[in-house]
Amino acid sequence: MEGISDIRIKGIDEKRPPRIRKEPYIDLCFRLTHKAPLDWCTDFADHQNKAGLPTKIDAKECLYIETWVRTQDEIVGHLQLLKKAVADCNVRYIEKIQARERDQGSGHDDLAKEDGPQGQLNRIIAALDFSE
Repeated sequence: MEGISDIRIKGIDEKRPPRIRKEPYIDLCFRLTHKAPLDWCTDFADHQNKAGLPTKIDAKECLYIETWVRTQDEIVGHLQLLKKAVADCNVRYIEKIQARERDQGSGHDDLAKEDGPQGQLNRIIAALDFSE
């Protein structure tokens, strides 16, 4: 199974290879290792826009990073920036999940501290093991 930490840039989209054209830029479309969650894509795009890097990810596919450079000489450096941005986005996403789990867990701890029958019920429910 592929997880968030497995998301990285794996190559160029074979269907949209870079081409030299009349325009003063080169379109690049990088393929991710697997489809990313929509909120990951939104976070990635938001951070790239704030950083001033021209990137977008189609919200339906969440599989390709579309960007551009002005010259061929910028491609290698631009890819390095995007690879770091993907790794940073993975870290932020995992941290959000962990924070959400901590927040949910802390509510159960408070319920388990109650006295009487409700406290006992809360402790039983909090201790249930749903693993296989």
